[in-house]
Amino acid sequence: MFISRVVLKNWKNFKEVDIPITERAFIVGPNASGKSNLLDVFRFLRDIAKSGGGLQKAVLERGGISKIRCLAARTFPNVEIEIHISEYGSTTPIWKYAIGIKQEPRGNRQPRLTYERVWKGDRQLLSRPDSEDKEDDERLTQTHLEQINANKEFREINKFFENTVYLHLLPQLLKHPQSFTGPDLPGDPFGKGFLERISKVNEKTRNAWLRKIQEGLKIAVPQFKEFKYIEESGRPHLEAVYEHWRPNGGKQREEQFSDGTLRLIGLLWSLQEGDGLLLLEEPELSLNGAIVSKIPALIYKLQKPKKRQIILTTHSTDLLSDRGISLDEILLLEPTQEGTKIQIASSIPEIKQMLEQGMTPADIIIPRTKPRNINQLTFGF
Repeated sequence: MFISRVVLKNWKNFKEVDIPITERAFIVGPNASGKSNLLDVFRFLRDIAKSGGGLQKAVLERGGISKIRCLAARTFPNVEIEIHISEYGSTTPIWKYAIGIKQEPRGNRQPRLTYERVWKGDRQLLSRPDSEDKEDDERLTQTHLEQINANKEFREINKFFENTVYLHLLPQLLKHPQSFTGPDLPGDPFGKGFLERISKVNEKTRNAWLRKIQEGLKIAVPQFKEFKYIEESGRPHLEAVYEHWRPNGGKQREEQFSDGTLRLIGLLWSLQEGDGLLLLEEPELSLNGAIVSKIPALIYKLQKPKKRQIILTTHSTDLLSDRGISLDEILLLEPTQEGTKIQIASSIPEIKQMLEQGMTPADIIIPRTKPRNINQLTFGF
């Protein structure tokens, strides 16, 4: 299954959005236009659905309703999300899930549901508030999605959201985890516990995935020879062997790997891990342009057998130069005073015409994302 449509109202940068999404999607836009915030819609639903999560925790982790609600919302108090879920290869929704939330006007000022609705095909399974909610409005502090005793008829949606994976691996967190104290972030989005994540996969599967990563690293990383997972004093490590003047080569642990090597390992691992929705934040960071140019084809090759949806943000000309990227797959973000607008690139006639004239998606899209007065940036220095 995959998310085939997203409808938003007053979510962070977005005052109003209604867009189709393909099985592979590229989110492109200027800095601060809301690329990460669009990905966070899917993380938010995951955080509601997952064990130990729920609506209250998901909102609290984002700073409360006031931090979620769009600044352009004006007098409309609700934050609304509607997601359509289809079978892979189809746009007809088999499930629809929708929630509206707002903050209590007084008291504890908790987030509360204004509505929660579920459809299976054309049949509506849930419409809240219902009669029980009206008798006890405290029930509206929780979704039925997060409750095992209430989501039996649509638990498939719960599992779908719960299996969402987000990864934006920060190499310094992985190299020096002991230097970053305090509580870990829910879901480990930045890869501090990436090695523990690898250690939890059964040995046969882990070795198979690491062998594929090894073959990729042999091509992408100069002098790279071998790569393996080891445990020492109960702690997991990655160890690589490089071609070297020494007879047995030069060994390195993860803290000695380059940032680009660690980012590439994280990308190749996440593309093999699981079959749920995968969210990638700027996978081009720290990587050579030649490697980046192969990311779209790599994603396509690895997602198809699993029928897995992959949504990523990017600023990269190299990545978007792949002529295999369809304009239907590109979501172009444009900030305005009334919130960020989203357009599918194929809906813009000028872009379609330029592509037909032989330009790449990067040639057309990237110039549209640069700041209008960027040439004046150096004038004040």
